[in-house]
Amino acid sequence: MIEVHEQSSIGTADELIEIIVQKINAWGSNNTIQSVGVGVAGMIDYEGVVHYAPNLPEFAGVPLQPLLAQRLEHPVVVDNDANMAAWGEVNHGAAQGYDAALVITLGTGIGGGVIVGGQIYRGAHGFAAEVGHWQFDPAGPLCACGGRGHWEAMASGSALGRMAQEQAAAGNAPALLALVDGDAHSLTGHHVVQALATSDEVAQSIWTQFTRAVGVGLAGLINLFDPSVVVISGGLVVLGEVLLNPIASVVAEEIEGSQYRFKVQILPAVLGDQAGLVGAAAMARDLVP
Repeated sequence: MIEVHEQSSIGTADELIEIIVQKINAWGSNNTIQSVGVGVAGMIDYEGVVHYAPNLPEFAGVPLQPLLAQRLEHPVVVDNDANMAAWGEVNHGAAQGYDAALVITLGTGIGGGVIVGGQIYRGAHGFAAEVGHWQFDPAGPLCACGGRGHWEAMASGSALGRMAQEQAAAGNAPALLALVDGDAHSLTGHHVVQALATSDEVAQSIWTQFTRAVGVGLAGLINLFDPSVVVISGGLVVLGEVLLNPIASVVAEEIEGSQYRFKVQILPAVLGDQAGLVGAAAMARDLVP
C-alpha cells in the first residue's frame, strides 16, 4: 500500500522533520512500523548527514538520519533519492536479476544510481553517481547548480525545454509557438513531445539533439562502469521506442569497442514515480533482523 502526502511549502529543516515525524507516527497508529526509509535529493554521507541539497538548502549539514531515528524510535535509513530509485528497480523492477546496472532518471535534472556487485556504489563518502553533474561540454549552457555544460544542462527535461525556447526565440519554431500562444519562455519539453507527434521538423531536430546528448552521456557511463543493463526512468519513458531507439543508436556509435563488447540492454523503468518509494522500503526492510 502506498499513500502520497504532498507538502506545498517546506519551511525550516526542523519544521519539515516535524512534518515527517507526524506523518509517520499517524500512519503507525493503525499499522506496524518496523523501519523507515527516507530519500533526499542531495549529497548524503554514510551517517545520513545531508551535505548538499540544492532544492533543500536549509538541510545543509543536518544529521537527518540520527534525528529521525531518535524521534521515531525505529531504525532509519537516509540515502540519495536516485539511489533509492535504483534500488527499487533492482529489487522489484527492470534491473531485477542484474548485478551490474545503471539506473538513470531523466527529469528536471538527471539522477543516477550505479549498481556494482549487486549493491549500490556510493564511493568513499557516499556522494558517488551524481551523474547529472559531470561536465559534458565546458562551453555548454549553465547548469542549475551553477556549473557550466553539465550533462543535465544538455540532456534533461529542462534542457529539452531550453532547446525549444532557443529555437522559438530565433523565429524557427512556429508550430511550437502555436502551442503556447506565442510565449516562447513558457515552452517546455512537454511541448516538444506534442509537436513531435505531428512530425514537426523543428521538434524532430530538437529531439535528435536531445537524444544524442543522452546517448553520448550514457556511452561515457557505460565505458566507466560496464553494466549489463541501463534502465531509464522519468516521464519521457512513456514514449517507448521513440526515446530509447535513438539513444541506443547513439550509444552504439559512441561507446568504446562497440563491436567487441557484450550487448548492454537499454530498458525503460517499470516502477515509474514509485521507484524511490519502493527502493526506500527495500532499504528499510534490510534494517530489520
